[in-house]
Amino acid sequence: MITIRNNIASRIPGDTPIAPGYTWVDAREITRDDIEELQEEYAIDSELLADIMDMDEQSRIEKDDDYVALIVRLPAFADDSHGINQYCVPLGIVIKDNTIVTVCQSDSVVLEDFARNRFRKYPVETQEGFVISLMARATMVFIRLLKYLNRQKSLVEEELHRSVKNDELIQLLSIQKSLVYFTTSLTTNEILMEKLQKSPYFKVNNEEEREFLEDIIIDNKQAIEMANIYSSILTGTMDAFASVISNNLSIIMRRLTVISIAFMFPTFLVGYYGMNVKLPFAENPYMMYWVIAISLLTGIVSTLILSDRRSRKKVERKIESERKRRERRRRLQRKKGAPKEA
Repeated sequence: MITIRNNIASRIPGDTPIAPGYTWVDAREITRDDIEELQEEYAIDSELLADIMDMDEQSRIEKDDDYVALIVRLPAFADDSHGINQYCVPLGIVIKDNTIVTVCQSDSVVLEDFARNRFRKYPVETQEGFVISLMARATMVFIRLLKYLNRQKSLVEEELHRSVKNDELIQLLSIQKSLVYFTTSLTTNEILMEKLQKSPYFKVNNEEEREFLEDIIIDNKQAIEMANIYSSILTGTMDAFASVISNNLSIIMRRLTVISIAFMFPTFLVGYYGMNVKLPFAENPYMMYWVIAISLLTGIVSTLILSDRRSRKKVERKIESERKRRERRRRLQRKKGAPKEA
């Protein structure tokens, strides 16, 4: 088993393959020199390597003269402080003679689990079984990360209930973006798995592998449903918080409008008596105090008239009266032995 990290050189201690009959060449975080070595030593076509390096490449299977190549979408390591910004990368799998070469431009928890033997008993005795096992592990990691993103979404929502901040909204956008990546990758992986059941280039060796592939397809469908449900819930949550923000802004603007109109009447009165012309009661020594008193009175009265407290109290009284009416009806129904109102 050859494990490649940044360069194609090191081997696992003992120099033994992952199973009798074939060797796994694990190329991760490859450089230009690694690409040249893959081309020279394993005769992998440059166009295939270019496709693997494309972050948007979709899952597929193709046959070359000397090998069978598959591209699978894998979840990759998050690179942000919150661990929310998840993304997916293409993994190239080349089956050639007694060697399996996996090529990935970055690291992935799926490859790390296989490199450290952190996985359940998968049918890895054959090359085809190893490929199916990789896809099974990827599906399990997808499901685990989807549950993690859902928990993070709930935590962010709790923060937003206390105060709406830009940081929490940005985190929700990151979760939504990750869910879109996961949904797209899981969908393309599902198409690839269904092709593997019928492809003449990929022969399932025994009944165990066939049933295992069918189980993976079922788990992948479950992951797609989970991603769609979480994405729909998150979209509704974002819309709800957008409505809350818009409603809060409307309330603030209404209050500012009430304040500006309420101060318009005292300003008019003070401005009128501030003119340099002869006005009624201008010679009265107490007129200044009268102007101040009338200004305050008009400000208070206009504020009470324009405020929505009266309408709110009216609505609250109406709701309370409706509640009491329903309660009286329930008591009468219980006395008569009738079923309770729904």
